[in-house]
Amino acid sequence: MSLVQPLRTGPLATLNPVAKLGAAFIVTLALLLSIDPVSAGVALVLELVLLTLARIPLRTIVARTAPVWIAAPLAGLTTVLYGQTSGTVYVQWWAVEISDGSIALGVATALRVLAIGLPAVLLFITIDPTDLADGLAQLVRLPARFVIGGLAALRLVGLFAEDWRALTLARRARGVAETGAVRRLLGQSFALFVLSLRRGTKLATAMEARGFGAPGARTWARPSVFRGRDWAALGVAALVAAAAIAAAVAVGSWNAPLS
Repeated sequence: MSLVQPLRTGPLATLNPVAKLGAAFIVTLALLLSIDPVSAGVALVLELVLLTLARIPLRTIVARTAPVWIAAPLAGLTTVLYGQTSGTVYVQWWAVEISDGSIALGVATALRVLAIGLPAVLLFITIDPTDLADGLAQLVRLPARFVIGGLAALRLVGLFAEDWRALTLARRARGVAETGAVRRLLGQSFALFVLSLRRGTKLATAMEARGFGAPGARTWARPSVFRGRDWAALGVAALVAAAAIAAAVAVGSWNAPLS
């Protein structure tokens, strides 16, 4: 599956991309206001409940969210080993210091990474790049030149894997890819970088020749409409954020990092 190919099944696929970005932003902002396991845990549980209603194939969920499931425990472990020390100290060795405070902070960090990362990934995999560009330009009123340039760049991301494979086969055919894994990786990465610059230059020239950089108001082939279900998605995200904050405040675990 292409890196930019959207998932077109389930209720999430019918939402406006701007609504998906807004929903992810609301939940993320609420979870960034406090570092505590209660708010992150409540948000994560509610997100998993909503995930069962999204009708996204389990195989797709596992494949797309695998980096989040790997990053969360690693972030939590790092915080446990090197986080702020408070309470009883269990292990102290050089820079490593495990205490009640670092353990609680590590659990909260891991839960927060999951609560922020999972909905963000699952919302973004259902976004079509063209629909996103239409929404950002027509609803958010971002500059058309910036939006179209970003869309063109995003469309080219899917070619990176094909270019990498072609470079690997070409170097192997020439006998320069048999030894030195690190040297081969660096050389091939530089070749891909040069190829990307050349393709980007050609694309920019072609877009300028076709008037994409012309001043004045731009027309759009497909109107981007913010419907009732999009407002409902923002409302659900606000309810998840409010429930997470209320639960943390109620049990006394609210811990704003800037307070």
